[in-house]
Amino acid sequence: MNVLVVGGAGFLGSHLVDRLLAEGHVVDVVDDLSSGTLGNLAAARAISTGALKIHHLDVRAEELDELFARREPDVVVHLAALPRSAPDRLAGNVAIGGTLNLLDAARRVGASKVVVALPARHLYGEVPARELPVKEGRPWEPITVRGVIARAVADLLNVYRTEHGLEFTALAMTNVYGTRQRPGQGVVATMIEALVHGQAGEVHGDGRQTRDFLYVDDAVDALVRATERGSGLVVNIGTGVQTTIRDLYELLAGSDDPPARFVTRRGDEPGRFAVAPVRARIHLSWAPWTPLAEGLAATRRG
Repeated sequence: MNVLVVGGAGFLGSHLVDRLLAEGHVVDVVDDLSSGTLGNLAAARAISTGALKIHHLDVRAEELDELFARREPDVVVHLAALPRSAPDRLAGNVAIGGTLNLLDAARRVGASKVVVALPARHLYGEVPARELPVKEGRPWEPITVRGVIARAVADLLNVYRTEHGLEFTALAMTNVYGTRQRPGQGVVATMIEALVHGQAGEVHGDGRQTRDFLYVDDAVDALVRATERGSGLVVNIGTGVQTTIRDLYELLAGSDDPPARFVTRRGDEPGRFAVAPVRARIHLSWAPWTPLAEGLAATRRG
């Protein structure tokens, strides 16, 4: 299978590329390297024996159509639908303009499917504690600009499926963590960076807010399964387990590490969040398998 991965030089994308190459697929990476690096693909480039092509290209560029026509991907995995580090205005430009450009190019070459990763926490918004872990049947009620953008991307996928027959699976992912994630791109990576330098990790507010932490290998497995399953669906990808940020720091910090440093909590962050992966079990035959303590230890070892 020929798979084109947009954002393939990033944290999650590079792990996906490693997995696809290991399974014998031909892989094209499209990345503008605004947040990803070629260093993330060093191991993949060393073992690819010609099965990996890297294209330094913005997903919004007109040249994307020509690239699709030349490479004829069977499946497209879009991991740059909502750039994490970009300001809201730029994120909206990339999300809508880039996704439209990608969908048009995919349908023109007859790609069988597009798989898109979306941020579950932004998509669902503030969910009452009694409804956690949240299931896909709950209406999306985004409370941030990024959440509204994520919902618009999901709507575009439905429109292209209805009007052009282009299949999709959208994965509403929770907090993915693991090796290659940069500080500032996730709380786990940020805390580890502080601890490695002998500094106290920051905890926003009282640290009792919860998140659903998903190890990168588990997330990659869901993406791979989605290339062939779950068509026409938005599927939650997470563990269903809530972990407080306080507890996360305690799991990461050793006895010789400094205690957490508490700072002002961000105003737009939901207090508690986790997703139920029931639909993933049914439609993707997927379930997370990496315990949090094990995944954190592997991440800190690097």
